[in-house]
Amino acid sequence: MQRPLVITAVIIAGGSGRRMGQDIPKQFINVYDKPILIYTLESFQNHPDIDAIEVVCLEGWQDLVWAYAKQFNIDKLKWVTPGGSTGQESIRNGVYNLEGKCAKDDIIIIHDGIRPLVDSFVLSDVIAVCRKHGNAVTAMPYNEQIFVADDDSSTTRYIPRETIRRVSTPQAYIFDELDAAYHTAFEKKIGIFGSAYTNTMMVDLGKRLYFAAGSDKNIKLTTKDDLELFKAYLHSDKDQWLK
Repeated sequence: MQRPLVITAVIIAGGSGRRMGQDIPKQFINVYDKPILIYTLESFQNHPDIDAIEVVCLEGWQDLVWAYAKQFNIDKLKWVTPGGSTGQESIRNGVYNLEGKCAKDDIIIIHDGIRPLVDSFVLSDVIAVCRKHGNAVTAMPYNEQIFVADDDSSTTRYIPRETIRRVSTPQAYIFDELDAAYHTAFEKKIGIFGSAYTNTMMVDLGKRLYFAAGSDKNIKLTTKDDLELFKAYLHSDKDQWLK
């Protein structure tokens, strides 16, 4: 009998959060008596298609992740893996940890631990697109005009906004392709420096990516202003007259 496909979420929580200006990493900041990371994990815990969760955590904070998971009933958490010195190293550590645990056709969803407002429909579409095409990246239209700077004070060029998308997490990939891509990228030093992420690395390695549904609520909590916006979302109710 063939083993059923397993969907594992890899939550990246390895950052120190210096830009938030707090004494603890931002993923562990409490908002209304709950750590930001737990809000993120609850989205995956509550989605029926997610089978397992791995958290890639800042070194030294692993025990706290397990304690919070127990406190808030995150029983899909199976592994807590130490992060690296960069975002790409952290994702790599998480992927490598799944070797021997995931089958080659399993789906791996990569998500930022400081994006706590993951709608269920976003996760469902990422999974559906990955099943169809082999990968999926959350994407949204870009609604502002984008100009290319000729120097610090002027421009003569713009990029038509119809041709660009804002891509973030969650992102989904087939495990064997994802694992092989990280081995290749780190061996050949392709797509692993600066602000590189899994999606940009895949493109640098010659892969075509497929867009899945996104949400404007799926904000990344980087600054104190982002934190206030998150609090506002938690307390907001959609007006009934809006279609």
